[in-house]
Amino acid sequence: MENDDLLPVELLCTHYNIEVSFITSLTEFGLLEITTVEETRYLYKTQIKDLEKLIRLHYELDINMEGIDAISHLLRRVDNLHEELTALKNRLRLYENN
Repeated sequence: MENDDLLPVELLCTHYNIEVSFITSLTEFGLLEITTVEETRYLYKTQIKDLEKLIRLHYELDINMEGIDAISHLLRRVDNLHEELTALKNRLRLYENN
């Protein structure tokens, strides 16, 4: 992946006014993926939206890491069920039109 797709963790922490340990904890829980290049830790740009959501959960709603992990799991489950429902509706329409 290109370096253009990566943002330094230190820069993100400064920008969002958060602790590096917060991002480290998110990584340990498997909620974010960090990559290291030449001893500098980076976050993929595609994860910024997720990071912002996790920041709001923790800092604005005061939810701990275990709670954030549970909420993230449930949100992924809801998204998967929504995709499955859409696929089933499409299949049903196919049979109804025949």
